[in-house]
Amino acid sequence: MDSYDPTAIGDAFPGDAWETAAFCGPNGGNCVEVNLGIQGFVGLRDSKLAAGPVLVFDDDEWNVFLDAARSGQFHRGDPS
Repeated sequence: MDSYDPTAIGDAFPGDAWETAAFCGPNGGNCVEVNLGIQGFVGLRDSKLAAGPVLVFDDDEWNVFLDAARSGQFHRGDPS
């Protein structure tokens, strides 16, 4: 990828490869969608904005993010 347009890049990912987590449930689109349809890259978008911006991570970046999330790095704790 020579340049990055977060709105146009979504067209590079297969349309039928967008997935939401099982926890998302039938809430009408308040979820994050992930697309693993391009070898070596992961697309991430807001399910409410299917034609909107897509964040793109390479496999290494994605794995670092997943490891951080699993370890609780992004946990905010008790909001009270």
